[in-house]
Amino acid sequence: MNEKELKELLNSGETETLEFKQIPNDALYRTISGMANTKGGIILLGVDKKGSITGVETSTKFLEDLTNRIVNKLSIYPEIETINSEEKRLIVIKIARSTYPVSYEGIYNERVGNTTREMSPQKLQAFLLNHMPWDSIAGNFTLDEIDSETVDSFLRFAVGKKWLTDVSLNEPQQLVLQKLGFIVDGKLTNGAILLFGKNPQKHFVNLCVRIGRFKTETIIIDDKWAKGNLFQQFEETINILKQFISVRYEIRGLQREDIWDYPIEALREAVLNALTHRDYFNIANFITIKVYDDHIWFHNLGNLLEGITIDELKKPHQSFLRNPLIAKVFYLCGFIEQYGSGTVRMVEWMKSAGLPEPEYKEELGGFSVYFYKDIYTEENLRKVGLNERQIRAVMYVKERGKITNKEYQKIAEVSKPTATRELAVLVDLNLLEQQGITGRGTFYVLKKGSQRAQTARNGLTKGLNGL
Repeated sequence: MNEKELKELLNSGETETLEFKQIPNDALYRTISGMANTKGGIILLGVDKKGSITGVETSTKFLEDLTNRIVNKLSIYPEIETINSEEKRLIVIKIARSTYPVSYEGIYNERVGNTTREMSPQKLQAFLLNHMPWDSIAGNFTLDEIDSETVDSFLRFAVGKKWLTDVSLNEPQQLVLQKLGFIVDGKLTNGAILLFGKNPQKHFVNLCVRIGRFKTETIIIDDKWAKGNLFQQFEETINILKQFISVRYEIRGLQREDIWDYPIEALREAVLNALTHRDYFNIANFITIKVYDDHIWFHNLGNLLEGITIDELKKPHQSFLRNPLIAKVFYLCGFIEQYGSGTVRMVEWMKSAGLPEPEYKEELGGFSVYFYKDIYTEENLRKVGLNERQIRAVMYVKERGKITNKEYQKIAEVSKPTATRELAVLVDLNLLEQQGITGRGTFYVLKKGSQRAQTARNGLTKGLNGL
């Protein structure tokens, strides 16, 4: 938000979607709840009711504490930024319209004009019926079904990091689960069993992950399952993926670095994305991951929620949560760093590894993520804007390891000036790099750091089982 936009908001006065607050207090959290349950909105923190800037603390610790309090009290993940105006600092809190009902201290609020009010019993009943997320629904479960070790591990991490501030390690687990929203009217919720249960598949047979290693669509090399609670599913899925992809080693000084077919961070994020955002109301199928020679396909049931599009996933965006309790726990245990950033970071990790950007699609009644191993495919090269001669040359380098200007002239059937010009374009696009001294000693190879496809083609990678 720039200075002009800020002044327009200050001059407009409070509305259904705009509120001024001087300090973070109970009224702030009630307003966040009301905005989330209505149309979303903006809260300017450090501004009085007249629209005058009074200022507020904006230290890193203050912002972290504010974010964690909002997460802990409301399971809301706002977009927060700071602005310096009139030599004073203020905080802009942007709240998206929630896809699930948000309460503060057990009360569901809404915005009516420029005020925040408690919903009437009749409106609340209708609201809950239309917005209750799967992980908040209570079921016929018992505390004996909760794996105490999983709960303890989560609490030690979240409390130790001071990301979870309203519980202590010596409290009974039943009380902790209740504070976190996993016990409603004395009953455990679906989210409690799926996150912390000993055997969630006893109640939800298909709430697991199936990982297959495919040669083609009809030739299956291996087929494995990751079951248990979500923490166990996540860990087991990553372990299986490591078995199904290849790794090579580079020695740098005295250190050995593992170079996987795909960045492990991107794999982790794709799995977390599926576990966090799948539509658990649809129990007809499981999360599916298919590993092929040249790509991986991740698929979970449930299309994107209203308010977000495929095109927005590759740039910073607000997060819309289908399963807020599951997302909250993954955030508090450090699996998720910042909401709305996972799909962006997958793009960054893949590009940093010299691989094509991931592809996101809505298909087959759900959401898919595609990771591709080879940036040097004809399809990808056409997307970059190469002509057919340049594509033919890149395929030549991919097959033979290098190309000279003379070889380019021959296979492309062009003059030397044209070959020189088109090779320069390939260098500028970071697809090829020039080697050797100008003249006859000059040749071109695939860009260093982007040679996984050529390495794999030459049989230099080894799977884990072969080491």
